Amino acid sequence: MADISEAVSESVEKARESRLNTIIAACVALVATFMALCNVKDGNICQAMAQSQSQAVDAWSYYQAKGVKQNLAESTMEQMRLARDTAPALAPEARKAFDDRIAQHAALVAKYDDEKKVIKKQAEDLQAQYDELNNHDDQFDMSEALLSVAIALFGVTALTQKRWLLGVALTFASFGVLLGVAGFAKLQLHPDWLAKLLS
Repeated sequence: MADISEAVSESVEKARESRLNTIIAACVALVATFMALCNVKDGNICQAMAQSQSQAVDAWSYYQAKGVKQNLAESTMEQMRLARDTAPALAPEARKAFDDRIAQHAALVAKYDDEKKVIKKQAEDLQAQYDELNNHDDQFDMSEALLSVAIALFGVTALTQKRWLLGVALTFASFGVLLGVAGFAKLQLHPDWLAKLLS
């Protein structure tokens, strides 16, 4: 009778372990699949970030070039004014030629100033785009970290057969999935403390 009781207990225990391992296997498969999708999206975001950053650097360089041209036009205009104002008996035709050239350079200064405003706006927009992409990149990075911890905990749960570890693993997986979904949906969910911890 004791042998039968022991055999039944052993069979029940194996069935429980088998059921737990089945749950763990299903969770690992789901988490790993979601993590792979997040990884693909994160790779695409990183490419977009690199492109946005490159375009922003180009825009700021172009802005600086326009500033150099503006400074050169201002300097030339000031030198012409000085030459016009300090010339002892300047003929009216020469004075008009100076005034025309000064006006041309003043127009250039205004043109470069207007162009710089447009370029600055473009550069700032590209920087804002980069910052937004970086926020979503952080979401996918945090998601991947949490999901990796969850998979490791699922493995430990399978080895130890401790059901409470399954709950801990599911908690990590839930937060990882939440951040991944936030990244896909472009939600502004961004735990700064976790981002700082991982960066």
